[in-house]
Amino acid sequence: MRSTTKNADAAILPTPPAKKTKTKAILLSIVSFFAGALVFALLTNFSLLKSPGKGVNTDLLNRVESIISQKYDGDIDLQKQAEGAAAGAVAALGDPYTTYLDEKANKELSNDLKGELSGIGIEVGEKNGKLTIIAPIDGTPADKAGLRAGDYIAAIDGVDSSSLTIDEAVNKIRGEKGTDVKLLIVRGGEQPKEVVIKRDIINVPSVTYEMKDGNIGFIRIRRFGEDTAQLVKSAGQSLKSQGARAIILDLRDNPGGYLDSAVDIASEFMSKGLVVEERSRKSKTKEHNALPGGTMTDLPVIVLINGGSASASEILAGALSDNGRAVLVGEKSYGKGSVQEIVCLNGTSLFSSSCSGPTLKVTVAHWYTPNGVNISKEGIKPQFELKLTNDDYNSGSDPQLQKALELAKDKIK
Repeated sequence: MRSTTKNADAAILPTPPAKKTKTKAILLSIVSFFAGALVFALLTNFSLLKSPGKGVNTDLLNRVESIISQKYDGDIDLQKQAEGAAAGAVAALGDPYTTYLDEKANKELSNDLKGELSGIGIEVGEKNGKLTIIAPIDGTPADKAGLRAGDYIAAIDGVDSSSLTIDEAVNKIRGEKGTDVKLLIVRGGEQPKEVVIKRDIINVPSVTYEMKDGNIGFIRIRRFGEDTAQLVKSAGQSLKSQGARAIILDLRDNPGGYLDSAVDIASEFMSKGLVVEERSRKSKTKEHNALPGGTMTDLPVIVLINGGSASASEILAGALSDNGRAVLVGEKSYGKGSVQEIVCLNGTSLFSSSCSGPTLKVTVAHWYTPNGVNISKEGIKPQFELKLTNDDYNSGSDPQLQKALELAKDKIK
């Protein structure tokens, strides 16, 4: 199984390119598709791998194709061979986030953008060679069934997950609304437990907020979508009008989303300063700075993170921490700090919902926090590390939130 993360149901997606020209790179933490067959066969006229000069040596591939065409006792689908070659060329890079999306996978990505997928509501990925739940989504069938971040999915409908790619696993978990999927769940040192979950349409708001006791505003960001920054701004305005004197920002189990959204949300809490640095071997280092005009720049901030906080969540948490605007509470974040750009292969330069046919999602850079932390290698470490235990989960208690409330109250004394 290849190491990557993928949303098994709902969309965690990039801002359409037309929105902001300043950010060409698309940050996708968990929507990572692999072509079904990684067949490294090559047509003799397949130009992708036959570049002049220092291009890929295609002698072996041409020989394989020649032998197949002469000896294979069966029908040959030339289009599938070409797509297999493209998929194999991309897979050979060894980067789980650089992937070739065939037409079917591209359609799934478009459906993700529209929020039209049905499933159980989890983000999945590979950790230590095992299919692992990165984040269950609040209020979804998976959440109601008690699945947690860090749970290992040993089998799906009786099929050993170690025999499946991420795509294959996700496709087995997804399905029509009202149908059941059977998962074998392993949690820590506990005995495996079989869980049957009924699929449903997954549609979760990206931002929720409320007032806590002691004039403390609480904002939870579930994903960094196209409208998330505006929703955070509205939440901040509402909470301040209700008398909020400090803010708790909950990024736990948030697998990421748009870069622009992370920068704009950071700007709601800091009026100036570096948010994140984009470093690439192919281009000059780019700095993304906070924009003036934020609604909560005058309030102390406590940020909650855990192992399900990834990508844009890590950018935001790292920026607020490094700029002295927030104290971090919880657990070390996931560690996904690479930037993907999606290129439509039908002639359109960048991905959009109108792109049909195959696309290529390619890693173009990596993110570093203002203090130079490589997010992919190090993740984001909280100043106050607290882990939730099984007893906490079972009792419904939340010591991480309680610590954040204590710190917020101290800030406004």
